[in-house]
Amino acid sequence: MSRDDGQRGGEAAEQPEQLALIRETVRKRTEPRARPRTWRNAALAETLPVARVLVDKGMVHLDRLFDYAVPAAMDEEAQPGVRVRIRFGAGEKEGRREGGKLINGFVVERRAESDYPGALAPLAQVLSSEPVLRPELLRLCRAVADRYAGSLADVVQLAVPPRMARAEKRASPPPQPPPPAPEPGSWNRYPQGPAYLRALADGGTPRAVWTALPGPTWPEELARAVAAALASGRGAVVVLPDGRAAARVDAALTALLGTGHHVLLTADAGPEARYARWLSVSRGSVRAVVGTRAAMFAPVRNLGLAVIWDDGDSSHSDDHAPQPHAREVLLQRAVTEQAGLLLGGHGCTVEAAQLVSTGWAAPLDATRDTVRATAPLLRTVGELDEARDQAARTARLPSTAWSTARDALPHGPVLVQVPRRGYVPRLACERCRAPARCRHCSGPLEAGGGGADLTCGWCARTAPGWHCPECGGSRLRGQVFGARRTAEELGRAFPSVPVRTSGRDHILHTVPDSPAIVVATPGAEPVAEGPGYAAALLLDAWAMLGRPDLRAGEEALRRWLGASALVRSQTEGGSVMIVAEPTLRPVQALVRWDPAGFAVRELSERAELGFPPVSRMIAVSGPADGVAALLDQAELPPDAEVLGPVPLQAPEPGRPRRPGGPPPGEHWDRALVRVPPGSGAALAAALRTAQVQRLTRREGPAAHLRVDPPDIG
Repeated sequence: MSRDDGQRGGEAAEQPEQLALIRETVRKRTEPRARPRTWRNAALAETLPVARVLVDKGMVHLDRLFDYAVPAAMDEEAQPGVRVRIRFGAGEKEGRREGGKLINGFVVERRAESDYPGALAPLAQVLSSEPVLRPELLRLCRAVADRYAGSLADVVQLAVPPRMARAEKRASPPPQPPPPAPEPGSWNRYPQGPAYLRALADGGTPRAVWTALPGPTWPEELARAVAAALASGRGAVVVLPDGRAAARVDAALTALLGTGHHVLLTADAGPEARYARWLSVSRGSVRAVVGTRAAMFAPVRNLGLAVIWDDGDSSHSDDHAPQPHAREVLLQRAVTEQAGLLLGGHGCTVEAAQLVSTGWAAPLDATRDTVRATAPLLRTVGELDEARDQAARTARLPSTAWSTARDALPHGPVLVQVPRRGYVPRLACERCRAPARCRHCSGPLEAGGGGADLTCGWCARTAPGWHCPECGGSRLRGQVFGARRTAEELGRAFPSVPVRTSGRDHILHTVPDSPAIVVATPGAEPVAEGPGYAAALLLDAWAMLGRPDLRAGEEALRRWLGASALVRSQTEGGSVMIVAEPTLRPVQALVRWDPAGFAVRELSERAELGFPPVSRMIAVSGPADGVAALLDQAELPPDAEVLGPVPLQAPEPGRPRRPGGPPPGEHWDRALVRVPPGSGAALAAALRTAQVQRLTRREGPAAHLRVDPPDIG
């Protein structure tokens, strides 16, 4: 052995780990690879060896089922409704399937043969033997996807929550026996209320639009309706706009029936607990669901009642494609599953009024005498009165509103509703009234309070030493006052009374029944313990009515009714003061407490103009050439009318992008396509087919489809 060989042998002896690693690497590179088995030479299931799989990809042009082979080892677990892993996009080469990306999917059907002439790839893995996509839920998702011109996979993602393995391992308890039929309770205040409950308890399917009386009893009334459906041996689902409302109904139902009859499905429970509750519903252990928007797809067995509260709230419309509305999903379930429907709220939407006008649903209202006895005293302060009020020129409140708050505070809390949050979100020059703008990006300047410098609402830059570029003035006045500024001024006006705020950043659930001023933005009003607020002040009504939106009046009235319903009745001394022009139609509807009459008149005007819900409308938005190409390619129904296209405004810098809206810096167009009743399904199918063809062929930029667009003002 040479000297060099000895040296190399010594180094190898000193480093055995490195030598072993080198040998293992050489072995792996030189060892022949085993060919993957195909379904032609693999052991398949003896019966129904083909699985039709819905891939978990929401692209519209992939909205179809794909066939896969079922290996014999997966025969027992790969049943319809379970989650699986598949290789998607695999190519065929020399009689075998190669490549492809592993993605999730759902087995929809087992078949004996496939329509695909080539070799089928086998299922890669059965993720869970839990059948989460049952046939009833699949049919509902398919109907929703067709109505909203979307893909089935997108709707299934909204309907079936993500899998949590530990939750699936837990056993669900046996279902509770049906409870006895409940007493009518406060439903006696409505002439048809007891009959509605009896129909549910007897197994009927009554459909009603319920205009609820003001006061704190509506959660208990919803609980009694659910209990009546459960008494018939059927299930119920209740959809509410937010977690606070859902918690109130959950507490009322627990107090009425106890635990075990229902579950609460909200995001506050956490993913694992929420999935465990969803599984208890899917397995039939629980027959009633109370929750927020996602609960509209809850797989309740033998559904007997579908309930939605405050259907005009924007929270009921999902932000994810295809953006379904909970009201329309529950209407679909009531029809296909032959269930009753209860569409309730303190207000009344135009869609609810249409259901009554067509006879599809019956009104469930109280008499005018009961409404007057239950509602608070409602008064107005007009713009002319405010202009003549010397105190209102410098103070936040007119004298009459200040007196209302002063007289009510010894008896309980006072609610002050302000349309905007912040301190002073809009400023102008005191001399020439020119809006105060940032010198860098021309965004609106805002005052933060406490002597801080002005801040741009777009770029967040400060603007010390501001001067008006029009007249050179240096003094500012507020155009719009926010909740924090209002709370600050009320704190100075009532120094011995605590002032609390409730808004998007911090929402109060309840406030004690003691003297206090509660300043809240619309939708964030806390519930006052006891009989309710002693009074409420509705400020800056013009800010809600002046929005360039077809639903501005309807939305403003809904917000005002929601706040006024928290106030004590007139017989208990409750009063509401709204600072608005008394002759405006929404203000008059509030003073009379007549939301149904306002909705009926709005419906008649929309019928004359051909606006939804009388017509079906789809918004097509995107780059100008993409919108034009889609409309040219789509085979629209003969009675379709195209409005536009018109330029679509991009969001302001720093503002979130709206669904279906252009990204910052891009220029989009939007066209509205409307059809009369009866042609909505044909319109959605035509636009969806054209969208699929363009995406498949990659013909230019894609367009965004939005069925029933909420912003068509």
